[in-house]
Amino acid sequence: MLQTNLEHIESEEQLKELIENNEKAAVCCGRMGPMCIPVYDIFEILQEKYPDTQFRDMDFDIPAAAVIKGLPQCRGFFGLPFTIYYRNGKLVKATSSIQTAKQVKSVIDEVFA
Repeated sequence: MLQTNLEHIESEEQLKELIENNEKAAVCCGRMGPMCIPVYDIFEILQEKYPDTQFRDMDFDIPAAAVIKGLPQCRGFFGLPFTIYYRNGKLVKATSSIQTAKQVKSVIDEVFA
């Protein structure tokens, strides 16, 4: 399990429920490594600034992460974490690798405005 203050997604069912029951959701799928930890920290800060958006993490190494790894939008990704944004049940953006707070906020403003 990831050591963050975010709610964790541990199964395909939890991911499906998150997507279906929330207008705006962002999932950071990664490990406790130097590329992922900054994005988790950014999510923790932004969840206070964007209360209408659900921010979650998911361990890249659990079987359920195959759902995210197998997304067509993620097939060309090489760097962790995979960060996936859903709006109204649909995947609207996917990014990979380390990002700054400004980059994450820019994506959120773009896809959730």
